[in-house]
Amino acid sequence: MQKILGHMRKAIQQYLMICDGDSIAVGVSGGKDSVALLVGLARLRSFIGIDFKVTALTIDSAFGGVPTDYSPVTELCGTLGVEHVIIPTQIGEIVFDVRKEPNPCSLCSRMRRGALTNAAAELGCNKIALGHNYDDTVETFLMNLFTEGRIGCYSPVTMLEDRDITVIRPLVLAEEREIRRAVRRCGLPVVKSACPADGHTNRERTKALIAQLEHDDNGIKDRLFGAMVRGDIDGWGIKQDKKRLP
Repeated sequence: MQKILGHMRKAIQQYLMICDGDSIAVGVSGGKDSVALLVGLARLRSFIGIDFKVTALTIDSAFGGVPTDYSPVTELCGTLGVEHVIIPTQIGEIVFDVRKEPNPCSLCSRMRRGALTNAAAELGCNKIALGHNYDDTVETFLMNLFTEGRIGCYSPVTMLEDRDITVIRPLVLAEEREIRRAVRRCGLPVVKSACPADGHTNRERTKALIAQLEHDDNGIKDRLFGAMVRGDIDGWGIKQDKKRLP
C-alpha cells in the first residue's frame, strides 16, 4: 500500500487537490479502486501535513431491486475511523427495468454522479474524491477519441460551480495492476458489482485494445498519458503554482 500512498501524495500535491479544512466525500462503490482510495486518504491524513476530513459515501443502485450488502466496507470504515454513509436508490431498476437502456453505462453514471453530488452537499462536504486510476484515464482519453471524435478526458480536479463542490481524483497516477496488488496484499474487502453490464462495456473493450497495443509496442500507455500532460489536455499539465485550490 506504500506505493499507492506515494502515488496519491504526488497527485494531491501536483494537482493541488486538497487543502486545510476540506471535508471530502469518498465515492465508495466497493470496488478495488474506491476501497484503495478510501484507505489511502484515511492514512494520508496522519502524515501529509494537510488537515482534512474523510467520509465514505456509497450510492446503492440496488440492481435487480436488491440492496447490496456493503457491511464489509462499513467494517473497514470502522477500523479507519471514518463514517460510512449508504444512500439507497432505484437507479438499477430505472436503468435496466424501466428504461431498458441498450447502452446503460452513460445514464447509470450520470444518475449515480448526481446522487453522489446531492448526498455530498447534504453532508456538508466541499469535495468529492473518485477512484479513477492511471489506466482509466488513458482509456477515457481513447474512448472520447474513438467514439466521440474529440480530444479530451475528465480532469484531475473539476470544479462543480453550480454546487460549490470540487471533484478530485487522487489515484490518477496509480496503475490498475498496482492497486489490485495492494488491495490483495492488504486483504482489503471488495464488494462485487451486481450490475448486469459489468464486464461487457465499451471500457472493457478499450482496456483490451490498450493491452494489445501495449503488448505490440511496450510503453504506448505511458506515451499516451504523457501526451495529455505535455498538451495540458483538460488540466493534465503539471501545476507549478504552490497555491492550493479553495
